[in-house]
Amino acid sequence: GAAMAHGHGPGRCRCCGEEAAERGAAWGLYLRIDRQRLQCLNERREGSGATVFRPWEERGDRSQFVESDDDEELLFNIPFTGSVKLKGVIVMGEEDGTHPAEMRLFRNIPHMSFDDTAKEPEQTFSLSRDPLGELEYPTKIARFSNVYHLSMHFPKNFGAETTKIFYIGLKGEWTEAHRHEVTICNYEASANPADHKLEQITPQTHFIS
Repeated sequence: GAAMAHGHGPGRCRCCGEEAAERGAAWGLYLRIDRQRLQCLNERREGSGATVFRPWEERGDRSQFVESDDDEELLFNIPFTGSVKLKGVIVMGEEDGTHPAEMRLFRNIPHMSFDDTAKEPEQTFSLSRDPLGELEYPTKIARFSNVYHLSMHFPKNFGAETTKIFYIGLKGEWTEAHRHEVTICNYEASANPADHKLEQITPQTHFIS
Protein backbone atom coordinates (compact mmCIF):
# COMPACT_ATOMS: atom_id res chain seq x y z
CA GLY A 1 0.00 0.00 0.00
CA ALA A 2 2.79 2.41 0.88
CA ALA A 3 4.34 2.27 -2.59
CA MET A 4 1.02 3.13 -4.20
CA ALA A 5 0.59 6.12 -1.90
CA HIS A 6 3.93 7.37 -3.17
CA GLY A 7 2.42 7.70 -6.62
CA HIS A 8 4.38 4.92 -8.30
CA GLY A 9 3.05 1.87 -10.06
CA PRO A 10 3.80 -1.62 -8.73
CA GLY A 11 7.44 -2.58 -8.39
CA ARG A 12 8.76 0.99 -8.35
CA CYS A 13 9.34 1.77 -4.73
CA ARG A 14 12.45 3.94 -4.94
CA CYS A 15 12.05 7.64 -4.41
CA CYS A 16 11.62 9.89 -7.43
CA GLY A 17 14.78 11.89 -6.80
CA GLU A 18 16.96 8.82 -6.64
CA GLU A 19 15.49 7.40 -9.80
CA ALA A 20 15.93 10.70 -11.65
CA ALA A 21 19.55 10.97 -10.53
CA GLU A 22 20.23 7.47 -11.78
CA ARG A 23 18.52 8.17 -15.07
CA GLY A 24 20.43 11.43 -15.44
CA ALA A 25 23.74 9.62 -14.91
CA ALA A 26 22.89 7.23 -17.73
CA TRP A 27 22.69 10.24 -20.08
CA GLY A 28 26.12 11.52 -19.10
CA LEU A 29 27.95 10.99 -22.40
CA TYR A 30 27.77 14.75 -23.08
CA LEU A 31 30.63 14.99 -20.54
CA ARG A 32 32.77 12.87 -22.86
CA ILE A 33 32.42 15.11 -25.92
CA ASP A 34 35.58 16.88 -27.08
CA ARG A 35 33.94 20.31 -27.14
CA GLN A 36 36.90 22.01 -28.77
CA ARG A 37 36.28 19.96 -31.89
CA LEU A 38 32.49 19.65 -31.78
CA GLN A 39 30.88 20.99 -34.97
CA CYS A 40 27.35 21.80 -36.00
CA LEU A 41 26.92 22.56 -39.70
CA ASN A 42 24.20 24.93 -40.89
CA GLU A 43 23.59 26.37 -37.42
CA ARG A 44 22.11 29.86 -37.55
CA ARG A 45 24.01 31.11 -34.51
CA GLU A 46 27.61 30.02 -34.18
CA GLY A 47 28.22 27.78 -31.18
CA SER A 48 24.52 27.14 -30.57
CA GLY A 49 24.76 23.49 -31.67
CA ALA A 50 27.03 22.73 -28.71
CA THR A 51 24.42 23.94 -26.20
CA VAL A 52 22.01 21.07 -26.92
CA PHE A 53 24.48 18.61 -25.31
CA ARG A 54 23.90 19.26 -21.62
CA PRO A 55 22.78 17.45 -18.46
CA TRP A 56 19.59 15.40 -18.72
CA GLU A 57 18.14 17.39 -15.81
CA GLU A 58 18.54 20.59 -17.85
CA ARG A 59 16.85 19.33 -21.00
CA GLY A 60 13.84 21.55 -20.31
CA ASP A 61 15.86 24.78 -20.58
CA ARG A 62 14.14 26.40 -23.58
CA SER A 63 16.67 29.24 -23.79
CA GLN A 64 19.30 26.91 -25.21
CA PHE A 65 18.64 25.50 -28.66
CA VAL A 66 20.05 25.28 -32.16
CA GLU A 67 18.17 26.42 -35.25
CA SER A 68 19.16 25.61 -38.80
CA ASP A 69 20.07 28.42 -41.17
CA ASP A 70 19.74 27.99 -44.94
CA ASP A 71 17.31 25.08 -44.99
CA GLU A 72 16.00 22.45 -42.61
CA GLU A 73 19.16 20.32 -42.45
CA LEU A 74 21.49 20.06 -39.46
CA LEU A 75 24.66 18.00 -39.17
CA PHE A 76 26.56 17.43 -35.94
CA ASN A 77 30.14 16.13 -35.83
CA ILE A 78 30.73 14.86 -32.29
CA PRO A 79 34.23 13.68 -31.35
CA PHE A 80 34.54 11.86 -28.03
CA THR A 81 37.49 11.90 -25.63
CA GLY A 82 37.64 8.10 -25.72
CA SER A 83 35.70 5.15 -27.06
CA VAL A 84 31.93 5.11 -26.61
CA LYS A 85 29.36 2.34 -26.72
CA LEU A 86 26.24 4.27 -27.75
CA LYS A 87 22.99 2.76 -26.48
CA GLY A 88 20.32 5.38 -26.94
CA VAL A 89 19.48 8.86 -28.16
CA ILE A 90 16.88 11.47 -27.15
CA VAL A 91 16.01 14.33 -29.52
CA MET A 92 13.84 17.11 -28.16
CA GLY A 93 12.25 19.91 -30.16
CA GLU A 94 9.07 21.98 -30.41
CA GLU A 95 5.54 20.64 -30.79
CA ASP A 96 5.44 22.02 -34.36
CA GLY A 97 6.91 21.78 -37.86
CA THR A 98 10.42 22.74 -36.73
CA HIS A 99 10.90 19.40 -34.94
CA PRO A 100 13.29 17.09 -36.82
CA ALA A 101 11.48 14.19 -38.48
CA GLU A 102 14.46 11.97 -39.27
CA MET A 103 17.84 11.23 -37.72
CA ARG A 104 20.71 9.45 -39.42
CA LEU A 105 23.72 8.27 -37.40
CA PHE A 106 27.22 7.74 -38.78
CA ARG A 107 30.18 6.44 -36.81
CA ASN A 108 33.87 7.30 -37.04
CA ILE A 109 33.77 9.64 -40.04
CA PRO A 110 35.40 12.81 -38.67
CA HIS A 111 34.64 16.19 -40.27
CA MET A 112 31.62 14.99 -42.21
CA SER A 113 30.14 17.51 -44.63
CA PHE A 114 26.67 17.58 -46.15
CA ASP A 115 28.18 15.95 -49.26
CA ASP A 116 29.26 13.00 -47.10
CA THR A 117 25.69 12.41 -45.91
CA ALA A 118 25.01 10.66 -49.24
CA LYS A 119 26.76 7.68 -47.61
CA GLU A 120 24.79 4.89 -46.03
CA PRO A 121 24.31 5.64 -42.31
CA GLU A 122 24.80 3.02 -39.60
CA GLN A 123 21.21 3.58 -38.52
CA THR A 124 18.26 5.80 -39.49
CA PHE A 125 15.38 6.75 -37.20
CA SER A 126 11.99 8.23 -37.94
CA LEU A 127 11.44 10.73 -35.14
CA SER A 128 8.24 11.68 -33.37
CA ARG A 129 7.69 15.14 -31.99
CA ASP A 130 9.10 15.10 -28.48
CA PRO A 131 8.75 18.49 -26.74
CA LEU A 132 9.52 17.03 -23.29
CA GLY A 133 12.51 14.81 -24.09
CA GLU A 134 10.73 11.59 -23.16
CA LEU A 135 11.34 9.35 -26.18
CA GLU A 136 14.44 7.21 -26.27
CA TYR A 137 15.64 5.80 -29.59
CA PRO A 138 17.68 2.63 -28.97
CA THR A 139 20.67 2.09 -31.22
CA LYS A 140 21.83 -1.21 -32.68
CA ILE A 141 24.57 -1.51 -30.09
CA ALA A 142 26.72 -3.87 -32.17
CA ARG A 143 27.13 -1.09 -34.72
CA PHE A 144 27.93 1.56 -32.12
CA SER A 145 30.20 -0.34 -29.74
CA ASN A 146 33.46 1.43 -30.58
CA VAL A 147 32.59 5.00 -31.47
CA TYR A 148 35.21 7.72 -31.15
CA HIS A 149 33.33 10.08 -33.48
CA LEU A 150 29.57 10.28 -33.98
CA SER A 151 27.87 12.25 -36.75
CA MET A 152 24.16 13.02 -36.49
CA HIS A 153 22.37 14.17 -39.61
CA PHE A 154 18.86 15.63 -39.43
CA PRO A 155 17.78 15.82 -43.10
CA LYS A 156 14.21 16.99 -42.64
CA ASN A 157 11.58 18.21 -40.22
CA PHE A 158 7.77 18.25 -40.03
CA GLY A 159 7.33 20.94 -42.66
CA ALA A 160 8.83 24.19 -41.35
CA GLU A 161 11.53 26.15 -43.18
CA THR A 162 14.05 25.65 -40.39
CA THR A 163 14.71 22.93 -37.83
CA LYS A 164 15.03 23.55 -34.09
CA ILE A 165 16.57 21.17 -31.57
CA PHE A 166 16.57 21.96 -27.84
CA TYR A 167 18.31 18.93 -26.42
CA ILE A 168 20.11 15.82 -27.61
CA GLY A 169 20.72 13.11 -25.04
CA LEU A 170 23.35 10.42 -25.60
CA LYS A 171 23.26 7.30 -23.44
CA GLY A 172 26.01 4.73 -23.25
CA GLU A 173 29.37 3.72 -21.85
CA TRP A 174 32.69 5.49 -22.20
CA THR A 175 36.14 3.95 -22.12
CA GLU A 176 39.38 5.85 -22.00
CA ALA A 177 41.33 5.70 -25.25
CA HIS A 178 44.27 3.34 -24.92
CA ARG A 179 47.41 4.23 -26.81
CA HIS A 180 49.69 1.43 -25.84
CA GLU A 181 52.98 2.73 -27.21
CA VAL A 182 52.54 6.03 -25.39
CA THR A 183 52.04 4.23 -22.09
CA ILE A 184 55.24 2.26 -22.56
CA CYS A 185 57.28 5.36 -23.46
CA ASN A 186 56.13 7.16 -20.34
CA TYR A 187 56.89 4.11 -18.30
CA GLU A 188 60.46 3.83 -19.62
CA ALA A 189 61.11 7.53 -19.20
CA SER A 190 60.19 7.48 -15.54
CA ALA A 191 61.81 4.13 -14.83
CA ASN A 192 64.17 3.85 -11.87
CA PRO A 193 65.95 0.83 -10.41
CA ALA A 194 63.17 0.23 -7.88
CA ASP A 195 60.70 -0.18 -10.73
CA HIS A 196 62.92 -2.74 -12.38
CA LYS A 197 63.08 -4.86 -9.23
CA LEU A 198 59.29 -4.81 -9.07
CA GLU A 199 59.11 -5.74 -12.69
CA GLN A 200 61.22 -8.86 -12.15
CA ILE A 201 58.96 -10.02 -9.37
CA THR A 202 55.70 -9.28 -11.19
CA PRO A 203 56.36 -9.25 -14.94
CA GLN A 204 52.66 -9.05 -15.73
CA THR A 205 52.50 -5.41 -14.55
CA HIS A 206 54.12 -4.50 -17.82
CA PHE A 207 51.15 -5.76 -19.77
CA ILE A 208 48.33 -3.84 -18.14
CA SER A 209 46.45 -2.49 -21.08
